[in-house]
Amino acid sequence: MSVATTVIAVLGLAVLMVVHEGGHYLAARRYGMRVIRFSIGFGPTIWKHRPKGSPTVFQVAVIPFLAYVQIAGMNPYEDNDPKDTESYANASLWGRIVTIAAGPLANYLFASVLIFIGLLVSGRTHADDVSMRVTVMPDSPAAISGMREGDKVLAVNGEAIHNWDELRLAVGKHPGEAIDVLVERDGQQETKRPVVAPKGEKYEGKIQIGTPIIVLTYGQAAMVSVTEPVRVVYDLVKGLALWISGKIKPELSGPVGIVKQVSGAAKNGAGDYFKLLGALSAYLGGFNLLPIPALDGGRLLFLLFEAASRRKPDAKVEAHIHAVGLLMMLTLIAVVTYTEIMPKH
Repeated sequence: MSVATTVIAVLGLAVLMVVHEGGHYLAARRYGMRVIRFSIGFGPTIWKHRPKGSPTVFQVAVIPFLAYVQIAGMNPYEDNDPKDTESYANASLWGRIVTIAAGPLANYLFASVLIFIGLLVSGRTHADDVSMRVTVMPDSPAAISGMREGDKVLAVNGEAIHNWDELRLAVGKHPGEAIDVLVERDGQQETKRPVVAPKGEKYEGKIQIGTPIIVLTYGQAAMVSVTEPVRVVYDLVKGLALWISGKIKPELSGPVGIVKQVSGAAKNGAGDYFKLLGALSAYLGGFNLLPIPALDGGRLLFLLFEAASRRKPDAKVEAHIHAVGLLMMLTLIAVVTYTEIMPKH
């Protein structure tokens, strides 16, 4: 990674965080809540400003990788005046639900904008993962087995394949093994037996095939920008279900890994950069809605309990649960980051 692409990657990810917190901020203000602070980044503050007549201090911190908004009344350990109409604690249930959900929703909607920009910048080219016709890298396991560009993949080891994610999963389960790939070529079906790259190799779990690039009209590009975030969130939920059921192993990336991915996309061009940021924005929105403590989905779970029971849960108990969830999440991030930066033997 060059310094320039790394900086571009970090700034792009920072924008996603700002958009997320911007959703919370706008919703909180819409429902009359007082936002005390809107911070871009964390660590020592290098710039801050409070507009005249505004209760909010806008600031930029030295590490621009995260963002947060501080809304009055969200911290149960602070004094809360029951008569304070601008406090989160005293806001309507609907107002609090919208405020919490607005962050993930902002990321989800912003994903479509980024993907559309990426398609425009790259000349509206898009990977064709619908027809299941493939490109084949020279001297790859796929090429050695006799697969050719334009082959349509129908099945792997007798398992029907409908999209690229199913193909990737079906092939990746057999590192170092020969697999039966049923393809259609010129109206005829043929079976090829590529050997999947074994563990430890550069292309581990792959036979080195790709998707052809097609040119989209503006209307098709707009449609892709709307449907792609749906696919990202669907894949997230599906992947979690397969992981929980023990069918696949989780593939986790920490901040270092994500920066490397975005930096690589930036190196490939602005089109790839914006499209990857769009996918990450949709992923961030979907992930934050998971019912896990410390995430927005975990907070929404307590609000839904309040809606169903018509009584507020103990705010301090909820805060403790979110604190434990945050600690566990930060620990996981630290472990994953450690494995990403330490040399592999």
